Amino acid sequence: MNLFRLIGDLSHLLAIIILVWKIWKTKSCAGISGKSQVLFALVFTTRYVDLFISFISVYNSVMKVVYILCAYITVYLIYIRFKATYDSNHDTFRMEFLVVPVGGLAFLVNHDFTPLEILWTFSIYLESIAILPQLFMISKTGEAETITSHYLFALGAYRALYLVNWVYRFYFEGFFDLIAIVAGVVQTILYCDFFYLYITKVLRGKSLSLPA
Repeated sequence: MNLFRLIGDLSHLLAIIILVWKIWKTKSCAGISGKSQVLFALVFTTRYVDLFISFISVYNSVMKVVYILCAYITVYLIYIRFKATYDSNHDTFRMEFLVVPVGGLAFLVNHDFTPLEILWTFSIYLESIAILPQLFMISKTGEAETITSHYLFALGAYRALYLVNWVYRFYFEGFFDLIAIVAGVVQTILYCDFFYLYITKVLRGKSLSLPA
């Protein structure tokens, strides 16, 4: 494992910890899109369905378990534990508009037409756009809390670092995965406006807002 992937994994883990900590500490999930979190739970479930039939390393298996557990804990906190604070009026993005096309694309464009490969491909495609309900929610409410902004920045940084990881692997290992790279580019592009606003506003102590 190269340094870029390791830092990317840690950034991803940090994003999840920030989110869970924010919800638990404030006893509120206000400003958090439950729909994005459901999509991320679906991403990890379909990607790591091979957890009990394929072993790569202890690190890999542990991270898979952590991601799955944290995803479902977050969904539980939003929809059950702190349901009264969930802003369903602003979390209105239609998930089926993402899941159905992505599912169809995974069947049509994949490395190998097998159940596990299709599920993995589905998870890669879905992860690239799973943040859309959250960004849509922020655009509707007008702004995001600082801690939510930190969560989104860490999540975006994870994907950007993974792009660097793919470049590294191509040049030093000769490994090239077009599906993962294209999905990573799409996901990073979605964060571009957010990155700019985070650097120019949040890091300067101002509130973050996305254009409606």
